[in-house]
Amino acid sequence: MSTDKAERTHGKPPADPAELLPEDSILSLDEYLAMHAAVGNRTRYEILYRLVHSGPMSPTELENAIGVDDSTLHYHLNKLVEVGLIEKRKQTSRGQDGFSAYYRATVFGEVTLTEGVDELLRGEQEFESMYDSSA
Repeated sequence: MSTDKAERTHGKPPADPAELLPEDSILSLDEYLAMHAAVGNRTRYEILYRLVHSGPMSPTELENAIGVDDSTLHYHLNKLVEVGLIEKRKQTSRGQDGFSAYYRATVFGEVTLTEGVDELLRGEQEFESMYDSSA
């Protein structure tokens, strides 16, 4: 089977959207859809937004920035980790006993946010000018 999408679909959208993925795709269509579904929740979107635009953060920093309680935050962090948009890292600090945890966006998280939701939000300015009847 050819790997050239235009050749496989004859320039038309494929009947099965999964065919849009390369044959050696890292993730399945369902996994990509799960990432987008996860960002559809306001709290998870805000977590990902902060991690992409501010860099790695501890749970305490995220709690303070977003204004949610600890159990709610961890529920949403676990969902984002589960779908691969963020990852949990542990580190030791000089003079500290044990580990401290922090979260950071993965490449999938950065792309999902910046090329997905953020792009849609930025595009609204263009949409407004395109459909402004007073112009």
